[in-house]
Amino acid sequence: MQYSLLVMSVEATEAEIGEEAMAWGRAAFDAYAKSLDAAGVLVSADILQPVAAATTVSVRDGALKVQDGPFADTKEKLNGTFVIRVDDLDAAIAWAEKCPGAQYGAVEVRPSAIVFRDGSWQQAA
Repeated sequence: MQYSLLVMSVEATEAEIGEEAMAWGRAAFDAYAKSLDAAGVLVSADILQPVAAATTVSVRDGALKVQDGPFADTKEKLNGTFVIRVDDLDAAIAWAEKCPGAQYGAVEVRPSAIVFRDGSWQQAA
């Protein structure tokens, strides 16, 4: 089964976090990604740029609307994603628990319903 681990936290600048915490985060996420990869479960991993770099696109009644920033104004922001392929929800939760982001934010575990693989859409398995 394929799951997305959505890393959510209050967004802060590097200056607000401090160099020591940034160094810890870089090392912790590097080790986490390498452990997922070594276990053979990592499909992809992305650490996202700050929400200020986001652009939201929508089309209503044929009209394009482009908005700077995120769709929703919330306290916690999506900061990164890890897509993993594991046997079941319990295994996905076990990996989410190990995510460094779970220590200062939250990790939403969401199963994939349909995936695009090998040139076609398929039920996630």
